[in-house]
Amino acid sequence: MKVKLPKPFTFEGGDRAVLMLHGFTGNSADVRMMGRFLEKRGYTCHAPQYKGHGVPPEELVHTGPEDWWEDVMEAYQFLKDKGFESIAVVGLSLGGVFSLKLGYTVPVKGIVPMCAPMYIKSEEIMYQGVLEYAREFKRREGKSAEQIEQEMKEFEKTPMATLKALQELIADVRNNVDMIYSPTFVVQARHDNMINTDSANIIYKEVESDDKKIKWYEESGHVITLDKEREQLHQDVYEFLESLDW
Repeated sequence: MKVKLPKPFTFEGGDRAVLMLHGFTGNSADVRMMGRFLEKRGYTCHAPQYKGHGVPPEELVHTGPEDWWEDVMEAYQFLKDKGFESIAVVGLSLGGVFSLKLGYTVPVKGIVPMCAPMYIKSEEIMYQGVLEYAREFKRREGKSAEQIEQEMKEFEKTPMATLKALQELIADVRNNVDMIYSPTFVVQARHDNMINTDSANIIYKEVESDDKKIKWYEESGHVITLDKEREQLHQDVYEFLESLDW
């Protein structure tokens, strides 16, 4: 079975730009519904897809945070080249970490980190997540259980230097959150089993902006953009964007 692979998207909705960033082992589909929602309300939304993501997992292990950060910066530049002076950024999980990094690297109008980790999970836990992702990808390709097991044995032989680099990235961003002065709306799902949810409190406390708020979503898990409170989340992000001084 041929899996339809997600791709980057640009929804042209108006003269205010929002850069939308997905998470580790995620893809542009994770922020697509929110992008469509904002497009209908006058925002142009652009979401890149990081190298090694949304493609067979064997390709993921040969990329790392430096490659993905390059993709984020190219996406920011893409909007600049299209003539957008002011750009807000919304990011899920690793995308939330990158949204914060953008906040102290380039001018951004506002930042919405969603379920963004500030604590380092052990490499072992992160690796289990990668294995689950790889197994699920192969299942969606329609491969037999025997073939999946055989391919997973091979996959597990590949060294995964990415995880160490990912830990270093998160630690580095955490050390620089107090350099952020843009308006920030911190979003956190209460039932997030992927990250330490206290990360949201750290971001909220350490961002230097006077214009900052935090909201907990009591019914949602880690991929909050696809969970049951997503419509409320869409509305809240929209209201935050509307409150910015464009």
